[in-house]
Amino acid sequence: MKDDSKNAREFTAAEMGALAHLYRGEVYRSTIWRTRLDTTTNWSIVSLGAALSISFSSSEASSLPLLLVGLLISTMMVLEARRYRYFNVWRARARYLEVHLYAPMLQDGDLHTEKDWQKVLAEDYWRPDYHVSLLTAMGRRIRRNYLWILTVQMVAYIGKLVIHPTSATSIREVIDRADTGPIPGELILGVGVAYLSAFLVIARVTGRRDARRSALRDRGRSLG
Repeated sequence: MKDDSKNAREFTAAEMGALAHLYRGEVYRSTIWRTRLDTTTNWSIVSLGAALSISFSSSEASSLPLLLVGLLISTMMVLEARRYRYFNVWRARARYLEVHLYAPMLQDGDLHTEKDWQKVLAEDYWRPDYHVSLLTAMGRRIRRNYLWILTVQMVAYIGKLVIHPTSATSIREVIDRADTGPIPGELILGVGVAYLSAFLVIARVTGRRDARRSALRDRGRSLG
């Protein structure tokens, strides 16, 4: 760690107390928003479970619920990405305090903070803004949760076409079973592949971007 002890600002006892309360507040707010993230994920899982129960309740049951639940899951994912952007504000601030105040204090046994770190944090309080884009937030939530939810949905839908009402004997038969009203099965399956591929691309692109950003910045020196 760079030695900035000569330039680091010394905090008074009252200021240290205020910083401790500030840190507790940021941790509390990040915890609240983390709970809200869990809520949308839980609703996505519950919705998928309901669709699975309906579609696999009998061999004659329609596979349409497994298609429609994809729209609901996508909506939940976008809502969760928006919530993640708020969560990330509080999480980043708490992490910033840990890296620049508490970690140096614990490591050196004395108050030895990074130079000008408080100015970065102060600017974020003066002009609060999201630290990540909506696309980045979507990518992170897809990698953490939604890729697995969507994969289960896709596998369940294909499985439904293969085994009900009787075991399919050819790919053509599976495609024909995917027909939904006037929409041919080829189009339904094509849209499904594109749907899952789009989420894979978002997860991949944003994952690489996060990796580059993490490699370029020094340990926790920037918010986000």
